[in-house]
Amino acid sequence: QVQLVEAGGGVVQAGGSLRLSCTLSGRTFGRTFSDYGMAWFRQAPGKERDFVARITRSGHATFYADSVKGRFTISRDNAKNTLLLQMNSLKPEDTAVYYCAANDGLGSTSRAAWQHWGQGTRVTVSS
Repeated sequence: QVQLVEAGGGVVQAGGSLRLSCTLSGRTFGRTFSDYGMAWFRQAPGKERDFVARITRSGHATFYADSVKGRFTISRDNAKNTLLLQMNSLKPEDTAVYYCAANDGLGSTSRAAWQHWGQGTRVTVSS
């Protein structure tokens, strides 16, 4: 079973920065990290889990939700099986649990397209 583990969450003041990471391990049935498209979603209290950003297998293309465009950067290091999310200029509305997701199919902003999920890491932005 594919395992995704997020790290890097915490409490930060508005305007600050955090960097989240996600590592992939477990039984991947011959697939390597570079065979998976990767994404970040987030879920604020009482709200749906929403798309934040995704990156293609090669890392050559990235896509962002309008709410984070220009502030967040998704990247990946295929040699280290690691996905990153650099979050700058954080706002209180960025407060949420952030989830890493992986799929071996087509990329999408829809939760249903992602096969594997981490347990999440909490980000709190204080005003």
